[in-house]
Amino acid sequence: MSRGSSLVLLAVFGAGVFLAGLELMITAVALPAIVTDLADWTQLRKASWVVQAYLLVYVVTMPLAGRLSDLWGARRLLLAALVVFILGSALCGAARDLDQLIAARLVQALGGGALVPVATAAASHLYEGHARPRALGVVGALTFLGMAAGPFLGAAILDTVYVDAALARAGLGGGPLLDLFAPSWRWVFYVNVPIGIVALVLGWAASSGWDTPRRRGRVDALGGTVFTIALASALVGVTLVGIADGGGLGIPPEALVGGLLALAVAATFVTIALGLRSDDPYLDPRLFRSGVFSSAVLVSLLTGYAFATAIIGGAVFVDRVLYGGPDLQRLALGSLAAATALGALLSGFAVRVLSLRLVTLVGLAASGLSLVAMSRWAAATSIEEVAVTLAIFGLGFGLTVTPRSTAAVEAVGRRAFGVASATVTVARMIGMAVGLAVLTAYGSTTIERLYERVYATPEAYKQFIPVELQDRPLRDGLVVEALETWAAGEGARIMVGIFLVAAVLSAAAVPPALAMGRPRGTTTEPSVEREPRRPLESDGTDDVEPTLAL
Repeated sequence: MSRGSSLVLLAVFGAGVFLAGLELMITAVALPAIVTDLADWTQLRKASWVVQAYLLVYVVTMPLAGRLSDLWGARRLLLAALVVFILGSALCGAARDLDQLIAARLVQALGGGALVPVATAAASHLYEGHARPRALGVVGALTFLGMAAGPFLGAAILDTVYVDAALARAGLGGGPLLDLFAPSWRWVFYVNVPIGIVALVLGWAASSGWDTPRRRGRVDALGGTVFTIALASALVGVTLVGIADGGGLGIPPEALVGGLLALAVAATFVTIALGLRSDDPYLDPRLFRSGVFSSAVLVSLLTGYAFATAIIGGAVFVDRVLYGGPDLQRLALGSLAAATALGALLSGFAVRVLSLRLVTLVGLAASGLSLVAMSRWAAATSIEEVAVTLAIFGLGFGLTVTPRSTAAVEAVGRRAFGVASATVTVARMIGMAVGLAVLTAYGSTTIERLYERVYATPEAYKQFIPVELQDRPLRDGLVVEALETWAAGEGARIMVGIFLVAAVLSAAAVPPALAMGRPRGTTTEPSVEREPRRPLESDGTDDVEPTLAL
């Protein structure tokens, strides 16, 4: 394949993962407008599944897509994933109610969840040698660049796209066109359609005559189903920790949470057992015989938790401690995601001259120390300090992206690039999902307790305000301001523990990072590759010609 075609294909891979990353962040910005238009705030719990359903299916799809790319070839699956993602985006934009939107988000997540592991596997096959880490760095950077663009693009669409006014000026106000294209939140989904179509056409044209090696096998639908049960049970169980009732089911809350977590553990063991018995498992436990692969997955899991803490913790701190509006939140999250994209891009070049181990350790040091700095934030902290600290964290996290992906795919051999890249990405997303669930449970429980302290009795609030204001009523402006100041201090103290836990987990990623590294210029080959009858064993017949460096 020519260098030009390789670059076009890499751009297509990048466009796919950019869209997938974009959808992880842009919908959260539009959710209030969606709730207002399609439902009301009494249905907020149901509306949250617009985000949660996407994340769940996104994570579950990744191992399946990684497996299918090994079986069917990455070209065919990448083009199919783009088609599904485009279709799902169009259906989301056209949804008439929450049920339709949630169903459409499931379709969209099937495509989005496939794009990242398939693009990573395809880039791993397309480029070799020093070019491979740089290609993986580009793919990783564009994933996080999409996440960085999400808040800004979402806000811009909501603030500037007024299709109803344009249709009215054209004499087309009212009728099916207005229902299809207005209000503006619909364009949060429609924006994916033209970008996806361009990527689809370019990918189809540039990849003609090229594909990744294929091998025979089957899809483990049972393993995927059991894994879905395990993940869903774990996330719901962690989220419900601290609830006051059993969700209207007549079950004690402790029993409900314990039952869900027990189901998650049992389903996890069943997933492992099924994987060991199958030649083509949904998740292959045998890959973890490689110490390098296991280390890369563990680093991805732990850093994913830290990443979720920085994203949500930073946003909550700006909103509930600094009382900043959407503009300040976009500044904080934008600096984090943009720096993450930069770090992921730089890591692809850094591993040319440094070992995977060293690049990862530098990234862990930067992100871990940043989390310690976050634990020292207070109500008097400036937004500039918040943005800079989050940016340093993002840069450090980004530096770990390429080393862990490169280590994983090179550890298992060429025939398992797809499943290896998917497993690493799934580990990161599970870490993020668990981090979000823990933050939700801890934050909700703590806020409820603070609320109970303030409103325990009609006079309870007076203990939290200066003496000179205690004769004033609760609704008095000075009393409200004093309570907000107290709440900001309490919020900052709550965040200390959250950030320190994430810092400890970042430090816990150091030992596996040390085990993950390989000297520059060598390829790690685990002993499992040399075992007879190994389903993922490469026989050397699927080697492809090295391509020009980026």
